[in-house]
Amino acid sequence: MTTSHRSLASALFPVGLLLIAMASIQSGASLAKSMFPIVGAQGTTTLRLIFASVIMLLLLRPWRAKLTAKSLRTVIIYGMALGGMNFLFYMSLRTVPLGIAVALEFTGPLAVAIYASRRAVDFLWIGLAITGLLLLIPTSEASSGIDLTGAAYALGAGICWALYILFGQKAGNDNGVQTAALGVMIAALFVAPIGIVHAGTALLTPALIPVALGVAILSTALPYTLEMVALTRLPARTFGTLMSIEPAFGALSGLFFLHEHLSLAQWLAISCIILASVGATLTMRNDSKPLVPAD
Repeated sequence: MTTSHRSLASALFPVGLLLIAMASIQSGASLAKSMFPIVGAQGTTTLRLIFASVIMLLLLRPWRAKLTAKSLRTVIIYGMALGGMNFLFYMSLRTVPLGIAVALEFTGPLAVAIYASRRAVDFLWIGLAITGLLLLIPTSEASSGIDLTGAAYALGAGICWALYILFGQKAGNDNGVQTAALGVMIAALFVAPIGIVHAGTALLTPALIPVALGVAILSTALPYTLEMVALTRLPARTFGTLMSIEPAFGALSGLFFLHEHLSLAQWLAISCIILASVGATLTMRNDSKPLVPAD
């Protein structure tokens, strides 16, 4: 009986970490929007990644990682994908509600799941995802559809998210949780010049420091560390299924913290994308192509 309880606890542990990570990152996104009027989305991303990299540098001591030329390349791509994902996602939040931005961004992981399976049933999931996207597109000047520029930023973040999954799992297998710290440091170096050019000395505003620290912990340091642990302990199918509910976390966070009320069509769109992702993940064959590219 003791062995059974230990086995159950071992199985639930990474699931719990992933749920905490999702709740944390969406709460952090809500907090981050309060910084936009002062330093913009560009400056907010920069401060988030800089503070997060300092925190993770102190806690995880990434210099202990043993990197080869091959693993360094993987970590660099992982870090650049992470930086691009953060930057484009925050750019989308300027004009798109949080829940919708997350749903659009989630088309990246959805594409990874479908690519890994490539079965006839996947056309059903593709159709559901397309239905969700169409429900979000404005059909008239009087419609409540979303801003198309903001939507394009969110979809771009989705591409970066797909790369984050593909290269993050590989990098995590090579160097464990220290990879998260290395990735965030690379992401900060990648995004910081953009934020500095855009926001300038406003980045040094003292009142922003506690907010930026909160965003760094909630949106980067805590969730990316937890995700890296979960990535190496969960099968790709389980990880993808659990991540599928993140748009719901985003919509609820936007509702509670930002008072972003969505229309019925927008909730239906989010539901379609969630169902498409869950379905695509659950119907992946056990012998399907892994989420991590083999070298």
